[in-house]
Amino acid sequence: MDYFELECAVEEWAKDRDIFSKATPMAQALKTLEETTELCTAINNDDRAEITDAMGDIMVTLIIQAKMQNLSLEECLESAYHIINKRTGKMINGQFVKQETIDKMKQKNDEQHVPSDYKMD
Repeated sequence: MDYFELECAVEEWAKDRDIFSKATPMAQALKTLEETTELCTAINNDDRAEITDAMGDIMVTLIIQAKMQNLSLEECLESAYHIINKRTGKMINGQFVKQETIDKMKQKNDEQHVPSDYKMD
């Protein structure tokens, strides 16, 4: 099956199990969080099979959430890409940190070094 066929199959699976008619978007979001926690555990254990399973489960929950929100994962990904492709920043401790976050951290640190009698309330 190609990706589109798989996405349609997931939607049909969810429909057959009354997920669309009985679940809520928040319950689905919590299911995504649960699966994400499983992914973190699998990564921590360096368990490739569980990593694959957790990532697939996350995708299933996102496909269902997108359908609940009358969106497609493709349009969500495209929207995110249009934002991130312009994003600057740098790697810090193995994680990409946005430049705006770095600037805010620097500003906060600079403000903390200003003597209190120079600060405006």
